[in-house]
Amino acid sequence: MLTPWGIGVLWLVAIPSALAVYWSFTDFNLFTSPRWVGFDNYVYLFNDPTFLKSVTNTLFMAGIGVVAGTTMGLGSAILLQQTTRVSSALRAVIFLPAIVPPVATGIVWTFILNPDYGLLNAGLKAFGIGPIGWLSNPDFAKYGLLMMVLWGSIGQVMVTFVAALQEVPADILEAASLDGAGRIRTFLSVVFPSLRPVLLYNVVIATLFYFQFFEQAFVVSPTNLGAPAQSTLTYALYLYQQAFTYLKMGNAAAMSVMLLVVSSLVIGVFFAISRRAEKS
Repeated sequence: MLTPWGIGVLWLVAIPSALAVYWSFTDFNLFTSPRWVGFDNYVYLFNDPTFLKSVTNTLFMAGIGVVAGTTMGLGSAILLQQTTRVSSALRAVIFLPAIVPPVATGIVWTFILNPDYGLLNAGLKAFGIGPIGWLSNPDFAKYGLLMMVLWGSIGQVMVTFVAALQEVPADILEAASLDGAGRIRTFLSVVFPSLRPVLLYNVVIATLFYFQFFEQAFVVSPTNLGAPAQSTLTYALYLYQQAFTYLKMGNAAAMSVMLLVVSSLVIGVFFAISRRAEKS
């Protein structure tokens, strides 16, 4: 019964992963046979300023995006957790962007963030602000990308938190109220501890998403990847560039291996923190 799934995992996961590890130690351009070069690809990448720029861009976006997305999703869930018609309608409206394909999101937001006729700058102009080059100014380009991502991801985070909040036993909340705990105290001491598994899930998923962030960054600058001035060059975008623009499959494979290792370490750290918090 498991044979078809085993074949799929072997063919689509295990074999490509093994090839990526092997190619990361070779000089390979898809047209010639791989030539073993040892750790040269890794040494090259760590001496490549463009690679380091892609790493800092990705970490910057992950740091802000994970915190902002999780906070806004949790805040929306707290405000809209009640099962009323108004709350249900607002939850549907907030969740709707989550089902929009990332490429479509990128295309729509390039018009919204346009410095000349975009809706956002038009709104800011009413307050005497702007125009701001959200995707053309290196100082603001990453924030423009973050707005695209957060618009499409907050709803999904909110839904998971709403489900978790509705699973908190009513008798525990009632007991806390009878003991004189206020809303803030009840949330911090009773509700929030029960949200830790969902919080961990959302933080891990969001972190891995930003480590692999590609679609919107590609859409906003398809002919000049990372523009303006490499401010939107994410790790995944530079990996794509190494593989399919420069045909340096060895470098791309080395980047994919490093991404796998770092992602595994991040997941391990999050789970270790979660276990320690549960024991305390």
